[in-house]
Amino acid sequence: MTFDITGAKVFYRIHTGIPFLGDFPVTETLIVSWIVMAIITALCIFLTRDLKVENITKRQAVAELLVETANNFVRNNTGGHKFDRLIPFVAALFATSVVSNLISLTGLRSPTADLSVEAGWAVVVFILITKEKIKASGIGGYLKGFTTPIFIMTPFNILSELATPVSMACRHFGNILSGVVIDGLIYWGLGLASSAILGLIPGAVGNFLKHIPILEVGLPAITGVYFDWFSGCIQAFIFCMLTIMFISNASEG
Repeated sequence: MTFDITGAKVFYRIHTGIPFLGDFPVTETLIVSWIVMAIITALCIFLTRDLKVENITKRQAVAELLVETANNFVRNNTGGHKFDRLIPFVAALFATSVVSNLISLTGLRSPTADLSVEAGWAVVVFILITKEKIKASGIGGYLKGFTTPIFIMTPFNILSELATPVSMACRHFGNILSGVVIDGLIYWGLGLASSAILGLIPGAVGNFLKHIPILEVGLPAITGVYFDWFSGCIQAFIFCMLTIMFISNASEG
């Protein structure tokens, strides 16, 4: 029995409605992710333009503060300069996560509300963790670690190893997606309440006002402070902190 790949592609395109660029689906997550990267790139170019040694501008001061913060974040959590090579990666990961989380304030769907995004990040982190373990103990030592304390524990140790990227991805994804869902429910509920309350006004005035979601103004902005700003930044911080701690611990063998 053969599987018609071409037919499967056509079926997928018709039933999902997702546009394709050649053989690649152009999803909302992909588009917004490129927007996020463009924002971060433009910001980096803006902050690092015309750097000086003396009489620096406020723009350069902000850039130096961000670099110093990234340096201290990694060094303070790894006990020195051993993992300075991770600073650009962690800084890029944090910036991408924060901007992706906060871009929902513009009405766009946050890329981090798609599990595939966090899964990609987690896979990269898992590769770095494995690399450090092999570097510290060698291939033999790394494989032998799955048999400790006794050989029968090997399947459980393998599952524990694979659970690291899964837990990192699902933790970040779950918190961001829950915020998106709750925000949507709040807008939906306030829209219904607005229509029901204003619809009580008799005559043409009531019929006109019930179509205007007046109650959606105000409260969503307050809840957005937590679900978009606070929760988004906290999740980015936690993901980067776990990245540093896992890699640092892996290097100890």
